[in-house]
Amino acid sequence: MQDYSLDAYWMPFTANRQFKSAPRMLVSAQGMYFKDDAGRQILDGSAGLWCVNAGHTRTPIVEAVQRQVAELDYAPPFQMAHPKAFEAAERLAEMAPAGLSKVFFVNSGSEAADTALKMAVAYHRVRGDAARVKLIGRERGYHGVNFGGISVGGIAGNRKHFPVGLPAVDHLRHTHDLARNAFSRGEPEYGAEWADELENRILTLHDPSTIAAVIVEPMAGSTGVLIPPKGYLKRLREICDRHGILLIFDEVITGFGRLGADWAANRFDVLPDILTCAKGLTNGTVPMGAVLVKPDIHDAFMAAAGERAIEFPHGYTYSAHPLACAAAVATLKLYQDEGLFERAARLSPHFEEKAHALRAAPYVKDVRNLGLVAGIELESRPGAPGQRGFDAFLKCWEKGVLLRFTGDILAVSPPLIIDEAQIDTLFGTMAEALSEIA
Repeated sequence: MQDYSLDAYWMPFTANRQFKSAPRMLVSAQGMYFKDDAGRQILDGSAGLWCVNAGHTRTPIVEAVQRQVAELDYAPPFQMAHPKAFEAAERLAEMAPAGLSKVFFVNSGSEAADTALKMAVAYHRVRGDAARVKLIGRERGYHGVNFGGISVGGIAGNRKHFPVGLPAVDHLRHTHDLARNAFSRGEPEYGAEWADELENRILTLHDPSTIAAVIVEPMAGSTGVLIPPKGYLKRLREICDRHGILLIFDEVITGFGRLGADWAANRFDVLPDILTCAKGLTNGTVPMGAVLVKPDIHDAFMAAAGERAIEFPHGYTYSAHPLACAAAVATLKLYQDEGLFERAARLSPHFEEKAHALRAAPYVKDVRNLGLVAGIELESRPGAPGQRGFDAFLKCWEKGVLLRFTGDILAVSPPLIIDEAQIDTLFGTMAEALSEIA
């Protein structure tokens, strides 16, 4: 018998009434598997929520957090610090794409996105270019749920209840081109020209000298795994450079090995001015995010402020929390010690083969993949968009596999410790589930 009620907890991004009528409770986890309250093993096909890249309850991370909470549970981050914060920043900077050497810690991807946007606008201001206040996002983009993130984000369902956002925002079109790129393996062939919209439409509508930054996910994850077309990100970088606009990569999902490389920036050989990360930074163990910036951006703030002035008046009570820093240091070391990014690259061909085998399954109208992530797009039921995806998610759960779904798209992003047999189980279960739903 449970000794608690389901009534008090208002669950995030959840159909609360449906869930509480038939709860799906996870009570423990180890490696590639959750265990539910009925004692069933559940294969984790979504790395928790895109975050548990090294697998669950890994001993080095658990022990690091245990040691830290016994030694220093909290330290104020304003005008004070603790050694683990500097160690975590140094380790992250060493792993970051070359050229992004300054680290600002936050507590989530949402906070990282809003911090990056504030940083971009303030950077131009401290350089004497205060007219640059506009921000450009992208349709179907996801940058968290704070007002800055939903303003530059482009997922309609995440915005419709909150019609108050930042005023100086516009959006590029998304890169999804089903007619030309369905069932692409890796980067789609077509669509690099969509980057030209930044120059051909956005910059003709807005004076380029008023635009502070463009923010994109290198691969749009939460909207259903939209892989960037070949050359698209390089063209965005070139256009931003021509007009003095900062380029921000939201790598909350794509960082830490998901695409078969340490970072999407390195995978696509495009260096942004600012990069946000979270999720895999601590393997999901303790909430944490970070903003990585070029030293020129950091140095501009230092040069503009007086000797004892606060150079960037921004931060959070739990920035660089000791437990989060301990988890981050242990996580980054584990990634390197076990070669998990290289492992993801080695497994990618087998993962791709099994993902695209779903082309023969009922209702599948597209499969797209890169590294250890895949999106399986289903035909929508007439008049009931999203219901087939939800039913497929539930059927996989019944069969012992946890997936992520967004509308009628199933997203697969397992921990990087997955093996080939587990990949077979993952996609085999999906095929079975699709054959059993209407």
